[in-house]
Amino acid sequence: MNKKFLLSISVLIFVVKAVTAQQLDLGVATSGHSRINSMYINPANISDSQEKITINIVGFGVSADNNLGTISGLNNLGNAFSSNSQLAFSNSGRQNFSMIAPELQIHGPGLVYSINKKHSIAITTGLRVINQFNNFNQSLYTTLSNTSNLPNTTTNYSARKFNWTANMWNELGLSYGGVVIDRPGSQLKVGVTVRRLGGIGYLSVKGNNLDINYTAGSDSFYSSHSDLEFASSIVSTKDAVFNGVNSGNLLNSFLGGSAGSGIGADIGIIYSHCFGDQDPNATTSDVHNLSLSASVKDLGAIKYNQNSNAMINVTGNGYLTGQGLANNVSDATSFKNYIVQQGFTADTAATATKVHMPTALILSADYQLHNRFYINATFLANLADRQAFGNSYYNQFTITPRYDTRLITIGLPIAYSWLAGDIKMGFAFRFSGFFIGSNDMMALFANHQYGFSAYLGGYIPIKFKRVKHLEEHDHWERFVE
Repeated sequence: MNKKFLLSISVLIFVVKAVTAQQLDLGVATSGHSRINSMYINPANISDSQEKITINIVGFGVSADNNLGTISGLNNLGNAFSSNSQLAFSNSGRQNFSMIAPELQIHGPGLVYSINKKHSIAITTGLRVINQFNNFNQSLYTTLSNTSNLPNTTTNYSARKFNWTANMWNELGLSYGGVVIDRPGSQLKVGVTVRRLGGIGYLSVKGNNLDINYTAGSDSFYSSHSDLEFASSIVSTKDAVFNGVNSGNLLNSFLGGSAGSGIGADIGIIYSHCFGDQDPNATTSDVHNLSLSASVKDLGAIKYNQNSNAMINVTGNGYLTGQGLANNVSDATSFKNYIVQQGFTADTAATATKVHMPTALILSADYQLHNRFYINATFLANLADRQAFGNSYYNQFTITPRYDTRLITIGLPIAYSWLAGDIKMGFAFRFSGFFIGSNDMMALFANHQYGFSAYLGGYIPIKFKRVKHLEEHDHWERFVE
């Protein structure tokens, strides 16, 4: 593809040197002993904690997922973001495809503080990048992105209701979690996170219609009945929003000034029930706990004001080349000049644009099988409008058996993805405050996988002082400050 914007994003991946699907860190985030991770599934998880203070140091996560074709091996994963994308993806035979490649999250310094046993607050920071194609014609995409392998016959393509959005932003969050009902054997917790969103840069193309004709032997494509909307905060080549990233100055992107701003939020509720012996001296073999969780993640949008934003409506007919698009799609001015030169009509407007967050519903159930062995089921469902400027997730259902203690968590997330229609398997490990894992790691061992993910990080947990006479294995542990 050789798009400057995508190359800038891919630089981030190799700068942090960390190679999740859809960034929930399942296996670790479902643990009952890692609230700095579990709060991203449901903010209510920070309440009723065994930790007085949790200090986050850093966390990285990166993933790629698609239904265009399978990844042909981990060594070729980086090619998905470069000019040699055909080396990484094989043709899936689908008419249309969707892709998130890459999604990157960096969780920066943060703090979770327990006011008392029932109420907690948290401050978090983060940097996120999502590059996403949705519902684009796969034959047209592979042809445009690999012009060395053009069809040898006259070919027609149609693409309708598609969206490409690459978005990069930072976050500063304030969270609250509290126990609102606490009765013997049952508990109800609620939580909310409010975030200040700082838009670093975005580029988005929404397509209502694109009819393409290619004549064998030519070096261009004729596009008719075109109806596109191009919007970006990168107005011209001088608006180098990724210069700080390319020079290694991640801190500037992490905490620096923003081209756009907005408010985001997560909300959640958790009900827990204890089956079995309620004796305070009972061991966990006598107790089986069930927790039911519901949350809405990533509500909100980033608004880019008209003085830092460009909007271009493209209509009419004209000629395109894959190389021409690749060389001119990185900023609004270059894109407009190219489109007009090729015969299209381009109406520009200096107007504000909202870039929406990938809002999703997360439902989960967590059950204690025996002693320290648990099983978790989590369903993620998209709530975002895929035809709006912004990003969205794809539905996924995950089962995660795990072994979980204060010191160690070992998880094995197994997921079904609606995006590729495939089964994903990962592995998660936590030792005290250090964690590492993947929600989708089979690309290491097989050539038929559609995605890959990995994450790692560290935090410092500071426990409550424990009442000495309580049994070590009492699940309903009580603490004093």
